[in-house]
This record gives sequence, structure tokens and C-alpha cells, in this order.
Amino acid sequence: METAEETADTGLTFRDATDADVEALVALIESAYRGDSSRTGWTTEADILEGQRTDPEGVRAVIKSPDSRLLTVEREGTMIACCQLEHRGDHAYFGMFAVSPALQGAGLGKVIIAEAERHARETWGVRAMHMTVISVREDLIAWYERRGYRRTGEMTPFPYGDERFGVPQRDDLQFELLVKPLTP
Repeated sequence: METAEETADTGLTFRDATDADVEALVALIESAYRGDSSRTGWTTEADILEGQRTDPEGVRAVIKSPDSRLLTVEREGTMIACCQLEHRGDHAYFGMFAVSPALQGAGLGKVIIAEAERHARETWGVRAMHMTVISVREDLIAWYERRGYRRTGEMTPFPYGDERFGVPQRDDLQFELLVKPLTP
């Protein structure tokens, strides 16, 4: 996906992020998950985490990684969403997914994740998509389950004390691995 690809039926354009996008991407990701602006949408983590969700260095690292892509999603020239795809051998990792809070609930997420899955399958030939979700985010996990992802019960600890990932407001946070088989 080196160049922009538009899906005619949705009017969305998908393209690889560049260094010039870093500031806008950080603002988009922060707006979808943290602070009062995130409460406009349903993906907010404002009640369980304060502080930042990401920073310019983290976004830039994803853009620069040879095995990773940070896809931007635009409509009429305006960045409205993004997601990370990382090639990890037989599977791809899906992360850093953000949709502008004002546009959440309109079906964009379904279109974007389907395009990300198609891209990972066709570009890398992977057979599965993996992601991690904070295990207490039952509404978000249920949304992914409706898209074909399954809970594995495999947990990894939340990085308490590393404020690059936020300031936890509770002591029971951990990440659960969700997996979806990708069929050709």
C-alpha cells in the first residue's frame, strides 16, 4: 500500500503514513482514547487511564519500522482514522486503531478493519490477525468478537509505571490477546 488507495463505495482513502503525518496522528489517537474529547466516541479509555496514549516518538517508530505500516484513512482529504499493521511471521498484528470520536458509531471501524485484514492477507500472506486489548474493555472486546476475533485468555501485564502508555486509574489492567483467522 505504498500509494493511496481509495475504496469507491466508502469514499475512504487508505495510505501509508509519513513523517509529515506524525503530529496529526498523535492528535487523532489521543482524541479517540484520552481526555474529554474522547468521551464523544465510545472507544474512550478516559475512565481507566489518564495521561497520553502515544507520543510522536512512538508514532514515528511505527512509521519507520520495516515490518510495520501505519495506515491513515482519509475522507475528502481529512484524516479521520488510522491503524497499525505489523508483519510478524505467520500473522499480522493490528494496533494503534483510532477513529475520530465524532465519526464513531457510523460503521467506519468495520470498513477499516476489513481493509486492514485484506491488506495483511494479500500483502504478507498471513493466516491470522492478532491484537491486544485491555481486558476490562468488555464493550470493545465484544465489538471485535462481532468482527470474528476470539479471546484467547492469554494475558500480558499492563506496563504500570511507564507513563508513555498512560497513568492507570485502577490496579487490574492487563492486555488480552485476540486472534482472528484470515481466510483467502
